[in-house]
Amino acid sequence: MNQASRTDLVRFLDTILELSAWPDDPSNNGLQFSGSDTVERAIFAVDASAELFRIAAEHRADFIFVHHGVSWGSGIRRIDGILADRITTLAKNGISLYAAHLPLDAHPRFGHNARLADMIGLTGRSTFGSYHGKDIGFRGVLPEPSTPAALAAKLDAALPSSGPWHIVGDPERQVRTAGIISGGGAWPELFDETASDPLDCLITGEAPHEVYHPAKETGTSVLALGHYRSETPGVFAVMDLVKSKFGIEGEFVDIPTNL
Repeated sequence: MNQASRTDLVRFLDTILELSAWPDDPSNNGLQFSGSDTVERAIFAVDASAELFRIAAEHRADFIFVHHGVSWGSGIRRIDGILADRITTLAKNGISLYAAHLPLDAHPRFGHNARLADMIGLTGRSTFGSYHGKDIGFRGVLPEPSTPAALAAKLDAALPSSGPWHIVGDPERQVRTAGIISGGGAWPELFDETASDPLDCLITGEAPHEVYHPAKETGTSVLALGHYRSETPGVFAVMDLVKSKFGIEGEFVDIPTNL
């Protein structure tokens, strides 16, 4: 079985995901818990959780890569309750935890938004969706006119697990331009940003109540794939990259939230 140095793997991820380009991201990207010095088997998932950590331990993994980690903002102040249980599992089993949040949303090759754009063949791409001082989304032109319902069906077939998706607006409306921001990528101010050059369709993870009227007033259909499902493509991309680069075993663990 091949093995990699944890230090080399972390350095590689830090570099390829360009973590240093996101100084204002409060997500504490990078290595959040140090386990074994060597990595033979890695687990890849969307959310850090006790369930994920137990599965990693059962599979004798040395390293976990997630989109949503356990440390945010000013960091961990107390290790008790749920967090204590999670950290104890990592520590007992020598498992490292690595998280990449906004860098994985926005990465032009390995990010969720870029991979979703690939799935629908989006062309003429440019960035949009300013968040924490940087654009995190991609917008462009569909290869041929489509509808939100057809785009939903195409992406639904390409994404893991299953779960309800929701369309704000007419699902059979003809659309030609689309923008993609995974996760909680629909916020009211976004429609102010795109008002001068509106999108026919915004593809995101979830659409809260407060975006209904801004979307309607700018003529933007919103396709909400589900927060969890919209944030799986980048995790798969990183898993494939790590397996190819280091030759270690890697597995995606699907723990859908249906949200």
